[in-house]
Amino acid sequence: MELVIRKISIDHLYQLQKIGKTTFTETFTAHNTKEDLDKYLEESFSNEKLSSELNNPYSSFYFAEIEDNVVGYLKINFGASQTELKDNEALEIERIYVLQAYHGKKLGQALYEKAISIAKEMKVNYVWLGVWEENNKAIQFYKKNGFVPFDTHIFKLGNDEQTDIMMKLEL
Repeated sequence: MELVIRKISIDHLYQLQKIGKTTFTETFTAHNTKEDLDKYLEESFSNEKLSSELNNPYSSFYFAEIEDNVVGYLKINFGASQTELKDNEALEIERIYVLQAYHGKKLGQALYEKAISIAKEMKVNYVWLGVWEENNKAIQFYKKNGFVPFDTHIFKLGNDEQTDIMMKLEL
């Protein structure tokens, strides 16, 4: 089982839409209403939104692939594309998602390490992210990797306002 992590472009829009919707649904269906989930998926993974993000020079997407199958992805932002801080000395990990069938196989860790290596290449001072306060698995993952909470912000999932814990890692 060889893992390949590669940067993607606008040519991969459909695959990104598919992996994005699938992994988000797998992760959050149990904790949200169908209406809120559907509204979020429609807005966040529309052709227009993903095209804009894929064409943004301050955002990058990476696929995790095993035997040419996309099994997860990473989205990072820097500069003005960051969702909150917009600090030129920082890199934001906006998304790390892996298909449930591949959980426990260190793919999330591999995507995380890719983000950290990019942050070090860019010589930023820290990496930050927001994680839903009820996603204990993700919170523990980031704590294990040295992240510490520093603030909270509101994340809108459909019409539901949820609290994200903002965490950072000094480099």
